[in-house]
Amino acid sequence: MSEQPAPSPAPAPTSGSSSAGSSSADAPSSGAGKSLVPGSPLPAGIAAALKRDGAGLVAAIVQQFDSNEVLMLGWMDDEALNRTMTTGRVTFYSRSRQEYWRKGDTSGHVQWVKSVALDCDGDALLVRVDQVGAACHTGTRTCFDGRAFDVVAGPAN
Repeated sequence: MSEQPAPSPAPAPTSGSSSAGSSSADAPSSGAGKSLVPGSPLPAGIAAALKRDGAGLVAAIVQQFDSNEVLMLGWMDDEALNRTMTTGRVTFYSRSRQEYWRKGDTSGHVQWVKSVALDCDGDALLVRVDQVGAACHTGTRTCFDGRAFDVVAGPAN
């Protein structure tokens, strides 16, 4: 399933590396949209807005664009996000294999990118896709099919 092997992503910048209170819209630019995060291929505003974990990764929730069905969760570093934003196909970073992989390269179950958004905290991405075939490596449509817990549901206020 891998597209191309790669070393582990660089550690996340510390919270002091970007201005407090800056939004991605007003993040300073180093000219021509180049990133202020060393080694990041992302535009400066996006790179500055991301809050990466200790391994330099951000959670990416994948959702079917027309039905809003939640398909799966994967992990992206700056390079995987850049590839996702610039190729039209979703690329993830595999924590276990420590390499990039593009959904569908071996299974044919491609995820065509429709949009990418960053949550209000900067620590999660919402990648809306047109999913071809199963999203889960187990062969189910979503990674959540048949895996619900019994819970007490709250009122529908």
